[in-house]
Amino acid sequence: MINQHPDFALHSTQVLIQNKLQNATLLIKDGIIIDILEGKPSTANFPIEDVDDLVVMPGLIDSHVHINEPGRTEWEGFETMTKAAIAGGITTLVDMPLNSSPVTISAKTFNDKLKATEGKLYCNCGFWGGLVPANADKLDELIKAGVLGIKAFLTHSGIDEFPNVTLADLKKGMATIAKYQIPLLAHAELDVMHEGISSFEKNPTNYMAYLNSRPKVWEDNAVEMMIELCQEFNCPTHIVHLSSADSLAQIKTAREKGLPLTVETCPQYLYFCAEEIPNGNTLFKCAPPIRERANNEKLWQALKTNLIDFVVTDHSPATPTLKKIETGNLKEAWGGIASIQFSLPVVFTAAQKRGLGITEVAALMSEHVAKFIGFQNSKGQLKKGYDADIVVWNPTEKFTVQSADIHYRHKISPYVGEELQGVVKQTYLAGKKVFENGNFISLPQGKVLLKK
Repeated sequence: MINQHPDFALHSTQVLIQNKLQNATLLIKDGIIIDILEGKPSTANFPIEDVDDLVVMPGLIDSHVHINEPGRTEWEGFETMTKAAIAGGITTLVDMPLNSSPVTISAKTFNDKLKATEGKLYCNCGFWGGLVPANADKLDELIKAGVLGIKAFLTHSGIDEFPNVTLADLKKGMATIAKYQIPLLAHAELDVMHEGISSFEKNPTNYMAYLNSRPKVWEDNAVEMMIELCQEFNCPTHIVHLSSADSLAQIKTAREKGLPLTVETCPQYLYFCAEEIPNGNTLFKCAPPIRERANNEKLWQALKTNLIDFVVTDHSPATPTLKKIETGNLKEAWGGIASIQFSLPVVFTAAQKRGLGITEVAALMSEHVAKFIGFQNSKGQLKKGYDADIVVWNPTEKFTVQSADIHYRHKISPYVGEELQGVVKQTYLAGKKVFENGNFISLPQGKVLLKK
C-alpha cells in the first residue's frame, strides 16, 4: 500500500539496498525516497523510469576536492567542477579551504566562498575550514559559520596564504575543534632534510627521485603525532590521502584503543604504482607521492578490513602551464591529480581485480563518506526518508578515457588513455535527473551543505 503519491519511481533489477543488489522500485517525492517496493509495480498512476538491469546506487560523495574559486578560478571553479562530478555519478563534494584566494580561514572568507557558489552548483557542496598559525586560537566563529570540519597542513601546502601549523598551533586548534566534535583533517607529512632531496634536485624529471624525496617516514611520523594529539584532546582526527602502508600498524593500534581516528586514501594510490610511472610525466605528481606496488596492495588490504575508511579523489587541478607538462620538471610542477569525473570506474576497475565488488565500492565511496561528513541520516544509502541522490551505471561496460570527454576545466589527467570499466548513465540530485548519457539535462540544482 502506497501512502503518499510519488512524483515518479525508479526501477531496476539491481538496486543497492542494505548492501545487496535487489529487484526494486524507489518511490520519490519532493527529492526524498518515500518508499521502496520489491520488484516493479504491475500498475501505477505515477511515471516509472525503468533502467532494466543497470545498477542503481546512492550518489558518490567526495569529501576531498580543491575547487579553487574564488581567486584561482582559472585552475578550476564551481561550475566546471560540479558538472564533472555529476558526470561521474558524484552528487556531493566537500571543498578544501586552500587554493582559493582568499583561503577559507575566517567567517568572512567562508562567506566569500559561499557567494562564489551562487548559480554554479550542479551538485551539492559542503566546505572545510582551515587551521593556520594566525587563527589557531580563534576558530569558533569559522566553525559556527557552518564548515563541516577543519583542515591543517603539517608541511608547506604549496600556497603561501595557507601556511603549515606547528605542534603548538595544533594543540590550540584541537582544543577548540574537540568542543564541536567535528573532525580535524591533517595533511600528514613532517618533512626533514635528507639526501633524497638533493638527489631529486639533481634529477628533477626522474619519478623515483621524486618518490625518494618524500619518504614514507614523513607520513609515518606525522600520523604518529596526530594519533597522540587525537588521544590527548579526544578530538575527531582524520588522516587525508594516506599513501604510506607503514602507517597502518599504528592506525590499527589507535583504533583498538577506541580513538576517534578516521583515514582516507585516493584512487591514484590504488590504481597506479611507482614502478610504472614514466619519467618526466608531471601529471602523476602528487603529495604524498604514488608509491610502489607492494605498498599500494597493502592499502587495498586495509580497505578490505575498513582500517582505511573510504576513498576520495583529492582532485587538485592546475593549469597545464603550472603542471610543467612541456618540460617534465617534477620539482617545479604543481602537485595534484585531476580525476574527479573518473573516480568510480577507476576504483571499480581496480577493486574487481582484488575481489571487491559493487557493494564494497558503494560503501567506500558513498556510505562511509556520508558518515564522515555528518550526513549519514540523509545521504550515502538508498533508504526510506533519505535524499534521492542517485547514480545509475553499467558496471560491465568498458571505455577508454579521452581528453575530449573531460568536463572539468583543464582536460588533462594521468588516466587519459586508460581502459576502465563502469559507465555512468544517469545521475539524480534530490530526485531530479541532472545527467543522462553524456548530457547535462538541468540547470544547476546543487545545494550548499552547512553544519547545523
